[in-house]
Amino acid sequence: MNQLEDGSELKLDFGKIRKVATVCSDVIPVAIQNADTEEVILVAYTNEQAFKKAVETRTLVLWSASRNELWEKGKKSGETFDLVEVFVNCEQNSLLYKVRPQRGGICHTKNKSGEPRNCFYRKLVMKSLKLENLDP
Repeated sequence: MNQLEDGSELKLDFGKIRKVATVCSDVIPVAIQNADTEEVILVAYTNEQAFKKAVETRTLVLWSASRNELWEKGKKSGETFDLVEVFVNCEQNSLLYKVRPQRGGICHTKNKSGEPRNCFYRKLVMKSLKLENLDP
């Protein structure tokens, strides 16, 4: 079991933005929201290349900060998403993508049934600061 992805301990990575900036400095964060349920399913990054391709193809295309490459969601996994709407924040330094899943969830992790889930599958129990898995 991967403790970071499946465990109940809270281990927030407060250095993530610094790490991303050292690898690929020309990115902005993107919140990904299911257009039908309004659930936030992922927070990721985009750069100019990924943004232009997403708008052009009307599909979810991001920039993988961990792999430092274009990430066409579903190209390998088959879990694809149509890009329905794009919103820009007031300072034009972050985006909100509303997407419609064509198949499956968005997360690289899977539940016990082997199905991909959305990335926000754990909830913080504030009294204990432990994580509760909502899609085990």
